[in-house]
Amino acid sequence: MTDVPQEKFRGRMLLRRSQLQSSTTDQRLLDSRGPSDWVHTDPWRVLRIQSEFIEGFGALAELGPAISVFGSARTSIDDPMYAAAERLGRLLTEAGFTVITGGGPGVMEAANKGASEADGVSVGLGIELPFESGLNQWVDIGVNFRYFFARKMMFVKYAQGFIVLPGGFGTFDELFEALTLVQTEKVTSFPIVLVGVDYWSGLVDWIRQTVLADGKISAADLDMFCLTDDVDEAVKVMVEAQAERESAAPGGGAKPGASERPD
Repeated sequence: MTDVPQEKFRGRMLLRRSQLQSSTTDQRLLDSRGPSDWVHTDPWRVLRIQSEFIEGFGALAELGPAISVFGSARTSIDDPMYAAAERLGRLLTEAGFTVITGGGPGVMEAANKGASEADGVSVGLGIELPFESGLNQWVDIGVNFRYFFARKMMFVKYAQGFIVLPGGFGTFDELFEALTLVQTEKVTSFPIVLVGVDYWSGLVDWIRQTVLADGKISAADLDMFCLTDDVDEAVKVMVEAQAERESAAPGGGAKPGASERPD
């Protein structure tokens, strides 16, 4: 009589004779430490990047119409722009918009505060930096990112427009990202408002007198944004653009939170 060989299943795979192992897969997973260099490799980074997109999409997919508000983290609480941003957050909420900021201090905190105190949805998209951490206390929905490009995708994908208050390099980056997407028609129906005439006029004049004059952009590109000191006017631009978007949508209404942009 032939002896029946010992056998064992490892998942869906059958093992016999010399292929048998005394430990289980779970034991090897939990007991083994081994080298950790693999967490710093590009394939692992790809998975982390993927997870940031998944977390962002999952957190923001049901926001409804939203406006991204940008401006300096260094704006102090006694700066007039702090008060302007706080009022802006409140007015956007009253107009039916979710308010999205970078979740930090300064202008971002003020806009989140205005939205939160008006019982609106106040979103903060934070970024891991050496000198800043955490989201301001007025953020109701917060997502923190390792990678700037994943965070910037969320600002654009889930907003129907940008309102940009005075800021530094980070604010410039977000402004010109938006302008580039509109200019190249990667997004449509995407209004951009600069708040702070004195602050932004030098940049706008340079764009007109140097960039346009040298043929690097077309005259129509200057129509992609408007400049104002009036927070009410900035909100009005967003409201009118949203109304146009909804009237142009099939059936006369836009899907909540959906700008007209390709996948």
